[in-house]
Amino acid sequence: MSDLKQPLCTGNDLHPYSRRQWLGRFGYGIGSMALSSLLQQDMARAAPSPSATDEPTRLHHAPKAKRIIFLFQSGAPSQMDMFDYKPVLNERHGQELPESVRKGQRLTGMSAHQASLPVVGSPFKFSQHGESGLWMSDLLPHTAKIADELCVIKSMNTEAINHGPGVTMMQTGSQFPGRPSMGAWSWYGLGSENEDLPAFVVMVSKHQGGQPLFARLWGSGFLPGKFDGVELRADKDAVLYLNSPAGIQQSTRRQALDGLAKLHQLQFESTGDPAIENRIAQYEMAFRMQTSIPEVTNISRESDETLALYGDDVKTPGSYAANCLRARRLAERGVRFIQLYQPGWDHHGNLPSAIKRQCKKTDQPTAGLIQDLKNRGLLEDTLVVWGGEFGRTSYCQGKITPGNFGRDHHPRCFTMWMAGGGVKAGYTHGETDEFSYNLVSDGVHIHDLHATILQLMGIDHERLTYRYQGRDFRLTDVHGDVVKPLLG
Repeated sequence: MSDLKQPLCTGNDLHPYSRRQWLGRFGYGIGSMALSSLLQQDMARAAPSPSATDEPTRLHHAPKAKRIIFLFQSGAPSQMDMFDYKPVLNERHGQELPESVRKGQRLTGMSAHQASLPVVGSPFKFSQHGESGLWMSDLLPHTAKIADELCVIKSMNTEAINHGPGVTMMQTGSQFPGRPSMGAWSWYGLGSENEDLPAFVVMVSKHQGGQPLFARLWGSGFLPGKFDGVELRADKDAVLYLNSPAGIQQSTRRQALDGLAKLHQLQFESTGDPAIENRIAQYEMAFRMQTSIPEVTNISRESDETLALYGDDVKTPGSYAANCLRARRLAERGVRFIQLYQPGWDHHGNLPSAIKRQCKKTDQPTAGLIQDLKNRGLLEDTLVVWGGEFGRTSYCQGKITPGNFGRDHHPRCFTMWMAGGGVKAGYTHGETDEFSYNLVSDGVHIHDLHATILQLMGIDHERLTYRYQGRDFRLTDVHGDVVKPLLG
């Protein structure tokens, strides 16, 4: 050990180290090697793929759906004004919600202070549609035409009672930020069908007001960053930082990326850091997207007949209608998970006029998307999901005034629907009480919904896991059951 008392030199380093310095640096080196080894072991457990691409074995059983389009209605649509027909609410309009119905259940801070909770009936006319006899209000004349394609779940429920936790729960399976989104789990579990496009694409409708939507909602959480959703915007830069700067040709960009890849490869060989490989893959994807994104966003070759399905707003960039058409174009090009966000459903006041405006924006494009997919033979293996983070109360928030009222948040029961992708068409699942306040039968929790969606995609939700901080995580956490009656 006496030689360690002398200054040390390493490689071409001309600066000698003391014994204390050398041990300090050497200790960090051993710590880094140990940490790297542990991380690699964790990744190997989570992703037992021979190619070491951080992706597990693709399918656990034969899938019924190859892709998902999630039409997320942010803000929570009122179920009893659209799908959950409750004539008792009209009969008891203005009367106090019976205590036997509420049973002391939690209210939000916005209505907990109210001296009374008056029941408010829907001002919209309900009727039955299709051979299935699905009840819908006159807010949805176009959706009514595809009633027999829908698998309606009237018994959805969640624990979240406010928007932030509620939206996060629907998107990630947890009320707390930091978990991977459903789209990221799908990409991780299934990989991509198109090497020129990301497997998870997000579009947010342009809208004034409404609850904020954060990029973490389509993030990869603790999964490798390459599984982040890619937001497709409405302006000339459809994807941020994708286009080359002015004066830079594609050949120059290619040469720069090739040089950068060599440097990254050298760094990876010396460190073994998997983030470096992710970075290389993202640079390469961005380069390929310079051609593929402009093509997928160009609707100039769509026929007038197709455009008419989506309504007049389809040519308005950033509209819900335009995003629905983009969703179909992405689906036919092999994108696995397509997420649309439509804000504006948070109707605490002025509900009658506000919900009319929302339905006018969304009803025809939604129905048009289903019909367009069906016309092209895509609906059979494309799962379309429609719904928000929770429902609305049958009592009025504040006071009822002539022609005007609002509804508060309600997590105990709400309505969602699915279509295509192996679900039972023309089917209604679950039942709520006569006030649309409590479940009567066949409750479906968000964890159950996630388990069922993964089942349709060919994945056992209990086996799609990723080891993080010493624990195996999954989209459904330690919960969830496949709702078999929903399967066609």
